[in-house]
Amino acid sequence: MQLLYAMDRDAELTLKDLEKKYKESIDESFQLLLFVTFLITLITEKAVEDDAKRSSKHLPSDFDKAFSAKLHNNAIIKSLLTNTQLQNRIEKAGFLKLDLSDFAEKMYKGFSKTKPYEEYILAAETQERDLEILLELFRYLRSNEYFNEICDDHYLHWFDEKSLIVGTIKKILKAQPAQGDFIMEYYPDDDTIKVYGQKLLKSVINNDSNLAEQIIPLLKNWDSERLAVIDMILLKMAQTEHKEFASIPNNVTINEYVEVAKSYSTDKSKEFVNGVLDTLFKQDDKEKKEDAPQSSDDAS
Repeated sequence: MQLLYAMDRDAELTLKDLEKKYKESIDESFQLLLFVTFLITLITEKAVEDDAKRSSKHLPSDFDKAFSAKLHNNAIIKSLLTNTQLQNRIEKAGFLKLDLSDFAEKMYKGFSKTKPYEEYILAAETQERDLEILLELFRYLRSNEYFNEICDDHYLHWFDEKSLIVGTIKKILKAQPAQGDFIMEYYPDDDTIKVYGQKLLKSVINNDSNLAEQIIPLLKNWDSERLAVIDMILLKMAQTEHKEFASIPNNVTINEYVEVAKSYSTDKSKEFVNGVLDTLFKQDDKEKKEDAPQSSDDAS
């Protein structure tokens, strides 16, 4: 959608330009996933410093005595930190050179004051509890303004990619301990990149005029010239998906594009996109049935 919008705004952009940007955006999304994974391990490391400070107190409290750095020293985090392939990718991305110590300290201090963390420290150690507290830490981070600022500063599309990253980080944490280059399981495969994404992009561009001819007659009480650019792009994408990816149910396509419209277009766009696509898909499906060859039983 963003690439098609860029082409609409800049007539000099070609399909080749967009395909290059498309591939770059996939790599950037994967780098963002690595970055957030790195931040989580970096923040948990502050538990080690916290433990050292508490242990050095002359008059430690009962909580200080019970405290341990298990937020960092658990099997899940250890699995991430000892995975050679993952750490090589993190180093290659240059994350280790970033000055993020103060950021990690602030994030840890804020989380350390929460009730779930206090309960975790006092509870018996189990991997189930380790997973629960790491998921709780991630919930705390992604709702924190400073954490979002850091991610946005390093990756401009953080807020666009956030829901995707959130779901994937949860899978990564739940999958530990994992062996080998497991992180590449979360890099889109060729089917996703080429058979779906790249094909969708090329098809919308190559069939732009034809798609407009199918959509414009359905825009009752709407001036197609005044229609939000994003709305028209979404309609063209959805219609292309409907025609070229028959395995995707109509309601799934409609729901997905309505959600995108809610995030990126006008207040009225979700109802508009929903209504036009529902009409368009029903019309297409009716025409397919009418054009389908009749069986001998139907003919009789």
